[in-house]
Amino acid sequence: MFNTLQDRLDKAFSILKGHHKITEINIAKTTKEIRRALVEADVNYKIAKTFTDNVKEKALGQGVLKSVQPGQMLVKIVEDELRDLMGGEVASFQISGNPAVILIAGLQGSGKTTFTHKLAHWAKSKKGKSPLMVAGDVYRPAAIDQLASLGEKIDIPVFYDKENKSPVSIAKAGIDFAKKNGHDVVIIDTAGRLAVDEVMMTEIKDVKRAIQPQETLFVVDSMTGQDAVNTAEAFNHNIDFDGVVLTKLDGDTRGGAALSIQYTVGKPIKFASSGEKVDSIDLFHPDRMARRILGMGDIVTLVERAQQDFDEEEARKVSKKIAKNKFDFDDFMGQLQQIKKMGNMKDLLSMMPGMGKALRDIEISDDAFKKVEAIMQSMTAYERANPDSLDGSRRKRLAAGSGNSIQEVNRFIKQFEDMKKMMRKMQGGGNAKMMRSMMKSRR
Repeated sequence: MFNTLQDRLDKAFSILKGHHKITEINIAKTTKEIRRALVEADVNYKIAKTFTDNVKEKALGQGVLKSVQPGQMLVKIVEDELRDLMGGEVASFQISGNPAVILIAGLQGSGKTTFTHKLAHWAKSKKGKSPLMVAGDVYRPAAIDQLASLGEKIDIPVFYDKENKSPVSIAKAGIDFAKKNGHDVVIIDTAGRLAVDEVMMTEIKDVKRAIQPQETLFVVDSMTGQDAVNTAEAFNHNIDFDGVVLTKLDGDTRGGAALSIQYTVGKPIKFASSGEKVDSIDLFHPDRMARRILGMGDIVTLVERAQQDFDEEEARKVSKKIAKNKFDFDDFMGQLQQIKKMGNMKDLLSMMPGMGKALRDIEISDDAFKKVEAIMQSMTAYERANPDSLDGSRRKRLAAGSGNSIQEVNRFIKQFEDMKKMMRKMQGGGNAKMMRSMMKSRR
């Protein structure tokens, strides 16, 4: 995401290369490029102009720091301004109450139903809640079946009534059901339309008035750019929502929605969602997003994901085995599973500073480990526990069993042995040591 914007900002910062100080002339050229970059990212011109005026004022007001190059100083100023433009701090999200009621609104196709089930999973897995999803879309064909199917996949119940065509009574009945069955969070999916219309707005206003939700979230497709901002204004005027959810941030988006919504409607972005996986939502962090836009990576989010998904006790056991040179294919398989749980590989790698641009045109499939997993799954329990037992005949059998060539099997085993040597040299074990040290740094 934000690839074009990142390139244009890099071009703007390059104007200051070779300069020893910021002047009226070079900052004017630089901010003109920044403004052009924002407008091309579908940011409203007025917002872009205000943004660059602030940058210019702060840049010219800075004392000359001998240890900092003008370009570095400007990057820091732009980072701070981007953070403030997107809200400054992480917005609070109210999930208390008995039950806490969350109303989901937005246009058809914005990703409301998918977000509803992601939020339910988030509430259950991250907050220890017992959520109930309510299917309040009485118009879209198969909307109820879609939510029911998603709920089944994550073992979270869905309340629905296919005979009832009143969104208000369905929402109220869902809340009553939650109270009777011990659900402490109720997430109500609502109907959307292809465009903003009075009937839809009245319907959502009626639902909100009837149930008095703790949170009303407006879900918007970030790929629609300035249209997303205009829609947000219309919804906010009618239903006074509490926060915004940006979906499809992994798409080919120019970034205008993320950079403009908070400024325009005065309501915070509360969640960011990308991809189809159920765990691909995060609370929105303006500071982290600003750093990612500028190509600085997002180490904090990477560490948090490691904390959530990495088994420290298992890491300790693996570390001991590495120290004794006993690391085997079962251990390696376990480590792969831990890494895969953290999310999309390309997304994870792009969180490393400087990696986003390097990986831009490289396809990294979620099935990147499929070949080596097939090889290990073709091994017997004895072979996985005893890597040295893999002689020529065994390797030939592994190639046939895994659908790989003998050369590919040999290459993988060689890489495994090289990795073992490297991990042992690190004394404590590559991935395990890295994950443990990252987790300690967050305590």
